[in-house]
Amino acid sequence: MASVLSYESLVHAVAGAVGSVTAMTVFFPLDTARLRLQGVVNVLLTTPLWVVNTRLKLQGAKFRNEDIVPTNYKGIIDAFHQIIRDEGISALWNGTFPSLLLVFNPAIQFMFYEGLKRQLLKKRMKLSSLDVFIIGAVAKAIATTVTYPLQTVQSILRFGRHRLNPENRTLGSLRNILYLLHQRVRRFGIMGLYKGLEAKLLQTVLTAALMFLVYEKLTAATFTVMGLKRAHQH
Repeated sequence: MASVLSYESLVHAVAGAVGSVTAMTVFFPLDTARLRLQGVVNVLLTTPLWVVNTRLKLQGAKFRNEDIVPTNYKGIIDAFHQIIRDEGISALWNGTFPSLLLVFNPAIQFMFYEGLKRQLLKKRMKLSSLDVFIIGAVAKAIATTVTYPLQTVQSILRFGRHRLNPENRTLGSLRNILYLLHQRVRRFGIMGLYKGLEAKLLQTVLTAALMFLVYEKLTAATFTVMGLKRAHQH
């Protein structure tokens, strides 16, 4: 037991931990790319569940929009059965296109975060915790605002029971996504694309800001332990 808790074991443990953190930091871009690919696969696999989930949540709700057809599902299995029977199996993937585009929301977030960080570092030697928190929040707010109309259309497409035209054409095409965006703007104005944005911002912005703060602190601590300096911060 004494050998396990010896100074030498402690040195190896610390060295291993530092090495692991360093490796994660160095190869973080590759891990990010992997996560993007996993995100695409995840969208394709889980969209049918989200379609059914959205319809069951909204079942029984009263809509002002007469183009929306009410549903009557007895449960998850019945919902799957009715959707496949009445709309075809492809209807289970309604909203996939905007969902795939939304996978790149973090890319927009990181792009603005790095851009804002570089601008601040031109004026000062080092960013404070408040600086990191603020630019992280701003970057996420921009990414969420830019992609929010797609989230709105995603919800409409997942609900699916929408009379687009007499031919009842498939809801998954880019043409119909543009059609839904146009219809929403025509009926509610440009702000109709951003209904509920305030709640979404509260949900995501603070979380993202805290994530960036923790990320920067851990990265800085890793470089300090390794006795290195971050060239882009000096």
